[in-house]
Amino acid sequence: MFNIGVPELMVIAVVALLIVGPKKLPDLAKSLAKGLAEFRKAADDVTSTVKDSLKADDLKTDLDDLKNSLLYGKKDDDHPHDNQLSSTAEEDENESSPSGADAKIPQ
Repeated sequence: MFNIGVPELMVIAVVALLIVGPKKLPDLAKSLAKGLAEFRKAADDVTSTVKDSLKADDLKTDLDDLKNSLLYGKKDDDHPHDNQLSSTAEEDENESSPSGADAKIPQ
């Protein structure tokens, strides 16, 4: 996790022994272990909350796709606005480039 090897752990243990003393070191280790356990539990709770939220978003997307398929007869890949966009693009092309009987000759 922190890339701490055995020599670094020994140095930390010696420094902790010198600072805290041999009588209070076990109590300090217990407190540190409890703190780390609580931190891990909180991190797991946050992770599970985020995963549940993502599942809810996926369910909403699936529900929207189901609604679109029932209302518009479209599959998941088809969107109801796609046909409208393509038809307006074709109308724009027809208006911008007159041909045949629709062509007006300036006089």
